[in-house]
Amino acid sequence: MQEFDQTVTIGATVPTGFELTAAEEVQEKLDATARVSKNRGRIYFDITTDKLVKVHHLKSLDNLFVVVKEYDNYQFKDTKEEVELDWLELAAKLPWTNALEVWKLNNSIRKRKGRRKRANPTKSDQCGTLCTDTVLSDPEELWEDLEALEVKENQRDVSPQPENDSEEGKLSEDQESGVLPLKFRVTCNRAGDKHCFTSNDAARDFGGAVQEFFQWKADMTKFDVEVLLNIHNNEVVIGIALTVESLHRRNITHFGPTTLRSTLAYGMLRLCKPQVSDVIIDPMCGTGAIPLEGAMEWQNSFFLAGDNNGIAVSRSVNNIKHILKRTHDGGSSSGLPLDIVQWDLCNLPMRSSSVDIIITDMPFGKRMGSKKKNWELYPLCLREMARVCKPGTGKAVLLTQDKKCFSKAMLQMGGLWRKSHTVWVNVGGLHAGVFVLKRTAVVFGTTSEDATEPHSATEPQKENMEDASL
Repeated sequence: MQEFDQTVTIGATVPTGFELTAAEEVQEKLDATARVSKNRGRIYFDITTDKLVKVHHLKSLDNLFVVVKEYDNYQFKDTKEEVELDWLELAAKLPWTNALEVWKLNNSIRKRKGRRKRANPTKSDQCGTLCTDTVLSDPEELWEDLEALEVKENQRDVSPQPENDSEEGKLSEDQESGVLPLKFRVTCNRAGDKHCFTSNDAARDFGGAVQEFFQWKADMTKFDVEVLLNIHNNEVVIGIALTVESLHRRNITHFGPTTLRSTLAYGMLRLCKPQVSDVIIDPMCGTGAIPLEGAMEWQNSFFLAGDNNGIAVSRSVNNIKHILKRTHDGGSSSGLPLDIVQWDLCNLPMRSSSVDIIITDMPFGKRMGSKKKNWELYPLCLREMARVCKPGTGKAVLLTQDKKCFSKAMLQMGGLWRKSHTVWVNVGGLHAGVFVLKRTAVVFGTTSEDATEPHSATEPQKENMEDASL
């Protein structure tokens, strides 16, 4: 396939609440201005196709797609029958050509990347492919299939241009030459209460229109092309997916029950703006998603992470080993500025006022632990964090869904912490908050809240912390 250089619009899903953070990364690394969708959790930005590889390396984005067409104020018809006919007309007049060229270019990028990763697959690698890839067949087999479907030079195989230069046409030439049609599916995401159709209705009807136009074969599981139909009230965006698996799974191989998405961990890290030589700790690291993201992106800072649960520490160590092996295989021999230890959260083995940033995912009391135990745990956490954090300059970025308990703990520790701002996020369907705190200039041990020396947790508190870490 011959690469081409033109401007296209890329859409991306991001952790809900971190749209502006993702837009900042796009501006910083691609020198492109991203706009936030009216529908939360999506951003859009224009790039030239030579930057497509860099887009896959952004840390804030979950899933990528190339935009075929955007409608800011699409006028839907009043009945299902009229809407179905409207989808049929729309599919035939959309500018598919450039988007499909980007899709093919993206496949060649994935193919090259996949071959590097799978040069010497181990048994665990093979098992991981079989266990985690539930949508598509083996990537190597898929890319081989896609190779067979690649166009010859100066020949279109997906959206041929008729003599009148319109976007109409079919795959008649390829069918005559014996090339099998692509397999596809349409995925619809709809929001709004003024539609006369459901998401399933739109996906079915628009999918039928796409099938009739291209003569592709519908396949809900082993598809080659995923057409996206995003509807938010009267805003309609049609796109073609560029990712098979969400990019948030990029670093973690050993998961726990509450492992944080890598993209969410990265967004939290950007909120605290790590600087050169900063000492950054995650006192409840679980499987290590936050310190891993930090150590890979901010290599001039030093990260220290720990957990009181040995299983969680072991998972973190294995995730670090995976990253080190991957970077070594890729030609990099440098390590990570990161250490993992097992410790007691309420009695951290660190000097007072020695930490610049504390960032962690606190137990919600939902999947692990309980909200009842959080009433005792949260004040202890905030007090010990205040002890090790530098007065006046230190920061903390804390994620929790137990907002009532956290607010009460903040009242108890009000002399040590000040809340800067809050980012509201969606974590596995739960409405949670990322609380950005600033350490006051008060020296630890001089206020009524912290006059008592830090102590080891009681047995019930230890059980709660252990449950929260698994």
